[in-house]
Amino acid sequence: MKTAIYTRVSTGEQNVENQVAVLAEWAKRRGYEVVRTYQEEESAWKSGHQRVLAELMEDARRGRFQAVLVWALDRLSREGALAILSLVHRLSTYGVKVLSYQEPWTEAPGELAEVLYAIAGWVAKMESQRKSERTKAGLARVRASGKRLGRPVGSKDKKKRRKKVRLLPSVGLYA
Repeated sequence: MKTAIYTRVSTGEQNVENQVAVLAEWAKRRGYEVVRTYQEEESAWKSGHQRVLAELMEDARRGRFQAVLVWALDRLSREGALAILSLVHRLSTYGVKVLSYQEPWTEAPGELAEVLYAIAGWVAKMESQRKSERTKAGLARVRASGKRLGRPVGSKDKKKRRKKVRLLPSVGLYA
């Protein structure tokens, strides 16, 4: 079976190679042919809303593979149940199955899988919100101690900023 690997990390301190190595070995053990590895190496919210995922969706639409291997479903989205269900549903309309290394139930047939996708999406969203709350609490603590946050007054960008791209809601494609 022709497959794609999709990996995503959010910060420069992380590395997609950990995910790629495990997923490539997983594909090899199953006898899958990996036709392409899609690597998202930046925060979905800071850098243009998962451009690589949009590319994967377009290649799926064109029938270039029958399965997408991911480390975990939260690598696809942390926007909640609807976002995960929408992505998985769209891929299934293209004849592509999403297989998660961390969630083996993604291979389960029928309606049970849909319920589990929804739960996994909800958990990913809650985890993302908790992380955001912890970050905000830490920043508030630092501000309260009198430290000034942000760029120093008068500093300039070292390189030109990219134009922001608007993402169509819950579909993973650009307007």
